Amino acid sequence: MGRKPRVVVGLSGGVDSAVSAWLLKKHGYEVVGLFMKNWEDDDDSEYCSSNVDFVDAAAVADVIGIEIEHVNFAAEYKDRVFAEFLREYQAGRTPNPDVLCNAEIKFKAFLDHAMRLGAEKIATGHYARVRERDLGGNLVRYELLKGLDDSKDQSYFLHRLNQAQLAKTLFPVGELRKTVVRQLAEQIGLPNAKKKDSTGICFIGERPFREFLNRYISKEPGPIKDERGRVIGQHQGLSFYTLGQRQGLGIGGVKEKGAQRGGGEHAPWFVARKDVAKNTLWVVQGHEHPWLLSDALQADDVSWIAGEAPVAGDYAAKTRYRQADAPCTLSHRNAGFRLAFSDPQWAVTPGQSAVLYDGDVCLGGGVIAAAEAVPAPAKAPA
Repeated sequence: MGRKPRVVVGLSGGVDSAVSAWLLKKHGYEVVGLFMKNWEDDDDSEYCSSNVDFVDAAAVADVIGIEIEHVNFAAEYKDRVFAEFLREYQAGRTPNPDVLCNAEIKFKAFLDHAMRLGAEKIATGHYARVRERDLGGNLVRYELLKGLDDSKDQSYFLHRLNQAQLAKTLFPVGELRKTVVRQLAEQIGLPNAKKKDSTGICFIGERPFREFLNRYISKEPGPIKDERGRVIGQHQGLSFYTLGQRQGLGIGGVKEKGAQRGGGEHAPWFVARKDVAKNTLWVVQGHEHPWLLSDALQADDVSWIAGEAPVAGDYAAKTRYRQADAPCTLSHRNAGFRLAFSDPQWAVTPGQSAVLYDGDVCLGGGVIAAAEAVPAPAKAPA
C-alpha cells in the first residue's frame, strides 16, 4: 500500500476545518495545519477575532496531534481582495469578497505556500465536493459539486476555481451533513465543537457594516426618492446600500392626504435602484414591486471551471448565496453571458455573482453587470 500524500489543511479555528483535518489524519494522510491571517488593520478591536481563532486552531491541532503554522497573507489580501472590494462599492455595486478571497487567497496564495511546504494537496472545511471525470486518452476533468448538505453548500463561493486548483484540493466535510460534523467534533473531544459558525464578510466579521465602510469610503449624502419621484428622505452615501435592502433606510411610511388607515402606505420600503450619476437612491414599497424583479441578467468577468464555456442552453443559477436554484437559459455575449429566467428573480444585484449549475455540478459563473426589469416600469427613473 502506497504512502498517502502530505496535505496542508487550512485551519480557521472553526469546527468544519477542524473535523476536516481529523478525517484526513484518520484516513492516513500526513496532515499539517495552516492558519491564515488575512486582516490586521484592527486586530485589537472587539469585532476582530483572528487572535481568538488562532488559539482555537492551535488547540485543535494539539488534540488531533498535527503541527500548525501561522502564515500572514494580509498584504496579499489587501492588494487582491480588499482594494477590489472598495473599488466596487465606490462604483455603486455590491461585491462578494468571499468569492474573491477563495480565488485569490485560499486557493492561490495558500495553495502556493502549501506546495512550498512539500504538500501534494490542500484541504479546507468548505461544504463542496470534487469529482474526477475520465475523458479518455489520459485526460481528466475535475468537477466542482455541491456539498451533500443543501443547507450548507458553499459551491457558490468556490465557482471561480480552475482545473489546476481543483486537482490539488480536498473537501473532507463535503460528503457530510453539518449535524454529523458537529457530532464528530463532540466525539473526538475537539475544544471548538460548540463554537458558533462565523457569519458576515471575512474581514468585517460581526461589526456594523456601515461603521466599517465609513472608515474607507467618504459619505456623499443625497436624496431618497420613491417611484413617483418624490423626495422622501436622505441617504448617507450610495455605497452603504444594496438592492433589496429593507433595514436602515431611515424612512417611515409616506401617507397620502385622505388615505385610509390601514392602507398600503405603511408597507415596508426596499432599495430598488442606485443612480450613481445623480447620487439618488430609489426605493419602492412592497416586496414584489416590479422594480425589484428581473427576468434576465448580464454578467461579465467570467470564470468557467472546465476552462471553457458550457454550451448555450437550459441550466439553473443562483444570483445570491442561499438562494434556491432558478431555472434559466444561458446565451453567450462577447466576453460575458446572459441568463434569461423562467420566473422573475428578486433584487438581482450588480457586483454579486451569478453562478451556473447543471444539477449538482457547479459550472462557474460571472459578476452581474446589469439586470433586466420585468416589466419596464412606466415611471422608471432616467
